[in-house]
Amino acid sequence: MSKKLLLLFVLFVVVSSVNAQSEEELKVLKTEKEAAAKALQGEADAIQVKIDSLPGWKYGAFGTVGVNLSSFNNWFGQETANVNSGNIGITLNGYANLKQEKFFWRNALNVNLGWVKFDDRDDPTDDDSFQEGTDVFNISSLYGRYVFTNFAVSGLVEYRTTILNNFNDPGYLDAGIGGTWTPIENLVVVVHPINYNFVFADNDAIFESSLGAKLLVDYTRKFGPVNFKTNLSAFQSYESSNLSNWTWINSIGYTLWKGIGLGFEYGLRGNQQEAVNFATTNFVEGSGAAPSFDNVDNDLQSYWLFGLNYSF
Repeated sequence: MSKKLLLLFVLFVVVSSVNAQSEEELKVLKTEKEAAAKALQGEADAIQVKIDSLPGWKYGAFGTVGVNLSSFNNWFGQETANVNSGNIGITLNGYANLKQEKFFWRNALNVNLGWVKFDDRDDPTDDDSFQEGTDVFNISSLYGRYVFTNFAVSGLVEYRTTILNNFNDPGYLDAGIGGTWTPIENLVVVVHPINYNFVFADNDAIFESSLGAKLLVDYTRKFGPVNFKTNLSAFQSYESSNLSNWTWINSIGYTLWKGIGLGFEYGLRGNQQEAVNFATTNFVEGSGAAPSFDNVDNDLQSYWLFGLNYSF
């Protein structure tokens, strides 16, 4: 009996040793394969950089969809016990760029639309529909001919407005010439000392076109599963700082599966004409001095959106 127990013990030790050895071998093999895959990915990324630098058209787009819907019934813990609410947001960033040996042509589109709803079902006068929230539309086209390796004389046309409400009221059209610097791949710095900012609006007393300088900085890049874009567009009027404006939009998307992932966009804007127009629209007679460029602060405008991301 003791011999049988000893034999079983020895057999158990041998089997355990073989299994342990096999597990260690598999771990070593896994590490080797992961290192090889990392090296191959590095080579693939290097090849992609070369592909991106080749002449020809390059297209791309990514965006974010954020949805938040809720409904409360007899929820007495809050002041409005029966509420339907929601928030829907959609962003789109697209580009179509042509690169040649002697010239380039870069086209970009940014759209951010949002709708908000807060329906108190106990209030028959309450609006139960979705109302326009965020409303951004920006399209630009930049053409340049190289003078040096990373510098070109260029012309830019950029149009900005809202499309859900008050289309082209206001609308901004920049047209100008100057120079464009491309120090690294995907980074574009535009400086146009001659630029006319056409402003379209019903209220001519507030909105005014003027001559000035245009600055545009754009960096659009894809890092593996990450899409990133930052764009600063600024106009400095030679006539008055009240007629100047700027917009800075940052977008990032992380792809998790088949072009779908998570995305975030954050935008900032400064525009004195829009601030005065908003104050004038909401001004109540007898409540104080009428809004003007002298007594209305140019408060920072901002928006952000987080949600599902898509890319193609």
